[in-house]
Amino acid sequence: MKTGMIAVVLAAFAALLATTGTAQAESAPGCSGTVEIGSTAYVDYGGQHIASVKQFKGCGKNWAYVYAWQGFVDSGKGFTLRTAIGAFGSASQQEADRYLGLTIGHHNQRELWSTGTDTLDTCTAAFGAVVIDGADHTPDNHTSIRC
Repeated sequence: MKTGMIAVVLAAFAALLATTGTAQAESAPGCSGTVEIGSTAYVDYGGQHIASVKQFKGCGKNWAYVYAWQGFVDSGKGFTLRTAIGAFGSASQQEADRYLGLTIGHHNQRELWSTGTDTLDTCTAAFGAVVIDGADHTPDNHTSIRC
């Protein structure tokens, strides 16, 4: 009986840990009701995904989010994340007209939210970049454009 109870407690604790990590990526700072919109994009470096980029809406705003993957963090390379919302004139436009809510993280900060932007009536995409210490280029990417 005691062994069964321990198994139940451990299973509940494992479930709590699994959901805790996910919930953080669902809530922008100061806005607990965000929902992901558009497709997730991936930042690649050296043939590997090193970060994810997502766009969220909530609290009357758009938000960009970038998250450095554990494998990249474990590589020991120093990095700085950057993220912003790109505003487009249309979904077929190739380049953003402007970038809003630009946020630059602290050195080796693993996840980063942009500031919220008042762009729900605009075509937008979330942009994310990983500035790698000593690298000759800055890998970046953006989500699909949402109008």
